[in-house]
Amino acid sequence: MKGLVRPRRLVRGARVAVVAPSGPVPEERLQAGLDILRGWDLDPVVAPHVLDRHGTFDYLAGTDADRAADLQSAWCDPTVDAVLCARGGYGVQRMAELLDWDALRAAGPKVFLGFSDITALHEAFATRLGLVTLHGPMAAGIDFIKNARAQEQLRATLFEPESVRTLTSSGSALVPGRARGVLLGGCLSLLAADLGTPHARSSARGGLLCLEDVNEETYRLDRYLTQLLRAGWLDGVTGVLLGSWERCDPYDRIRALVLDRLGGLGVPIAEEFGFGHCEGALTVPFGVPAELDAEAGTLTLDVPALA
Repeated sequence: MKGLVRPRRLVRGARVAVVAPSGPVPEERLQAGLDILRGWDLDPVVAPHVLDRHGTFDYLAGTDADRAADLQSAWCDPTVDAVLCARGGYGVQRMAELLDWDALRAAGPKVFLGFSDITALHEAFATRLGLVTLHGPMAAGIDFIKNARAQEQLRATLFEPESVRTLTSSGSALVPGRARGVLLGGCLSLLAADLGTPHARSSARGGLLCLEDVNEETYRLDRYLTQLLRAGWLDGVTGVLLGSWERCDPYDRIRALVLDRLGGLGVPIAEEFGFGHCEGALTVPFGVPAELDAEAGTLTLDVPALA
């Protein structure tokens, strides 16, 4: 697996669009996030339908067509330097086929940020656009607006990416060793749900796989991992990094499950890398080649996240 194209880093005054491809966005949280972005000397613009709520399915931020149009318009606007997701939730998979991927590709590379349900767009941007994307805190996420660590590491990644070339784990090696590969992954349940869709990669071969999830019982996590294994999606993966497992079963059960399902891959597995649905979540660039040292608990990027 080769590294993908890195968008240009942001500079003071950069125009950033905020979109809501998934769930509805609380206005007060959006305003708090916009204030932080303005404090970084960015110029945030809110897409027209960010505060919408679907009339029938209130777990969606407006209709599929409107959410897709917001993302399409923001990405294809030549004055926009980055597209930041406001929050996750659910809904990306309903609107992914409504996007004009040829037009998105023609618009050229720019920064894209999100996580959770946005995992499906990370996969699509990798397979359809060949683009590095940022798995990290979202503009209206409470884990972003109330946590200085998450804010600072994201700000550094956006403006000074050479300053965050190494991420450090607070845990240990479940399976020791070193591995090299291109970073990919995201929310485990979304990776499993994406299998067989037009925008999912055929396998994680050659990749360092980042996994996390939220509010899942162990048997469901077992099902997702087993589905990926049975589909052959994990064949050739070079290493595994575990992020957060917020509101899941006790972590000892998660650790035992990962070893049971993934230990047979014969690759290094490192835990507690601090990305995902957790306080102070770190930003991880998907599509960048890196080296994992599971025993040292370090992930070292070959190049900065952004050019």
